[in-house]
Amino acid sequence: MRNQISRRGKECLKAAQTLLRTAETITDQAVAIQLKALADYYERRAEKASLDDAAKALARSAER
Repeated sequence: MRNQISRRGKECLKAAQTLLRTAETITDQAVAIQLKALADYYERRAEKASLDDAAKALARSAER
């Protein structure tokens, strides 16, 4: 079963993908490594945002 990706999560994933594409074109390895690390951070943030949004939605539906 796959979790749904929230809108916030999709935005974070989009940022991560942009960073990874940029890292692939950078010739300075130190900068590329930093961009890849930042992309990893955004991927984790996307997962957390989606989980948080799902928990909030579940809580709202439980209140009804």
